[in-house]
Amino acid sequence: MPLSDEEREQLHALELQLAAEDPALAQVMRSGLLGPDHGQLVLAVLAWIVGLVLLIIGVATQLIVVGVGGFLVMGAAGYWAMRLYRWGSGIDDQVATDKGTHGVR
Repeated sequence: MPLSDEEREQLHALELQLAAEDPALAQVMRSGLLGPDHGQLVLAVLAWIVGLVLLIIGVATQLIVVGVGGFLVMGAAGYWAMRLYRWGSGIDDQVATDKGTHGVR
């Protein structure tokens, strides 16, 4: 459903207000860097599943090396997925860099 003229004007006013209050955030939002890369997120989830399968195989066959390897793959894939989800947008890094704080809040 399209926006009415009044709603478009309100949205434009909000965009101008955001640009005036926080230009760095407004620039990041205009750049289209929002949201995680879904292709990489799918790969991270698949890697986590492979790690789980390796862990189960390691436990079932009592091969400690395979189980530990599966656990490490799961941990790395989980970290990768969370990093993509949390920091995938680049907002925190971009805004912190623009403000000169380099991630310190």
